[in-house]
Amino acid sequence: MTINLQEKNLTEQEKLGVERLLESQNPDITDDLEQIWYLLNKTWQDMGCDNKKLDWDKIAQFYAHPVWLLNGLFIETHDLSMQIRKSIALYIAQQGFKRICDYGGGFGTLAREIAQICPNIEIDIYEPFPSEYGKKCIANFTNICFVSELKKDYYDCLISTDVLEHVDNVLETFNTMLESLQVGGKALIGNCFYPVIDCHLPKHFHFRYTFKHIATLMGVTYIGNIQGAEYVQIYHKSKSTQASLAVKLAGGGEQMFIPLAEYGAICA
Repeated sequence: MTINLQEKNLTEQEKLGVERLLESQNPDITDDLEQIWYLLNKTWQDMGCDNKKLDWDKIAQFYAHPVWLLNGLFIETHDLSMQIRKSIALYIAQQGFKRICDYGGGFGTLAREIAQICPNIEIDIYEPFPSEYGKKCIANFTNICFVSELKKDYYDCLISTDVLEHVDNVLETFNTMLESLQVGGKALIGNCFYPVIDCHLPKHFHFRYTFKHIATLMGVTYIGNIQGAEYVQIYHKSKSTQASLAVKLAGGGEQMFIPLAEYGAICA
């Protein structure tokens, strides 16, 4: 994997961190996507993180590591990753949304794709600790800004891609997302509840079977997937939503729903 850092507006510290990572690539891995997964896993392990014995102080340091800057830079060179973002942006343009939140939007790759074709849309990137590089990336877009808090009942569209598999409590986080949506708004949710990389938490893997069903119990309606980004599910918020105790229990245990869900998948 090669990335021309001379073309990027990185600080010296950011550039040094990324260069060190590029130098630590596995020479036996020839696929760039597998290489970035290798570097993410190596960083996770080097920092003493464990996806079953969760130490959130260590995990917080992991998510502040330059490997995530490299991951973002890689995404912008990866054809499939960019095609997914262009497909999401096209869907949004067709819907006529006015206020959007990109939850966990990194340094704004998706937000910038949306802004280029929808210059009048207000786009908030929910990212409590945005990088200096991220701030520079959106500097020329007057309709994009980083926010550290979500407003309730404010957005008519919320996007979350590759976020929930990383958090401690999936349903509480999803409920927070839904609370920020206006009634009538849509949530575009792309999850990867699979062991692709070590920071995908195994306690959430049952959600690959149950997330859609639990989401409907929380008060939203599943209406389909985005063409060209089929892993992104579209949910419509038709009424006030909440994560009831029963829903939280349904989504709670590491292994709770896997046997039942697998049985249902086999019988379907």
